[in-house]
Amino acid sequence: METLNAAELLAALGHESRLSIHRVLVEAGPQGVHAGAIGDRLGLPAPTLSFHLAHLSRVGLARRRQEGRFVIYAADFPVMNELLGFLTANCCGGNPCMPGAGASTIGAAPSDCACEAPLEGQAR
Repeated sequence: METLNAAELLAALGHESRLSIHRVLVEAGPQGVHAGAIGDRLGLPAPTLSFHLAHLSRVGLARRRQEGRFVIYAADFPVMNELLGFLTANCCGGNPCMPGAGASTIGAAPSDCACEAPLEGQAR
């Protein structure tokens, strides 16, 4: 992932409403959730919700599909994982230890990761 693309994704998530929407989409999983349910859950009016969903879709953090009269939105997990990998790529001196930092560690627990160690003087 290029730095400019990562910055664009982070900027999209830097808005409180879009971050809340994305968290709902992540929680819903790959099957997604219809737009009305997102609006109801977050108390967002339809035009505001539509604007933010369009932005998340445009940058690649969300996908949409039509099911009958409903528009279903889902998080784009590959893009999200690529962003997480970008953010953790140099974790622990470049040794991939965080989930998403390297292909072989996806979903792995960072049990021996130096970044999991408490800072000096702090308890775990």
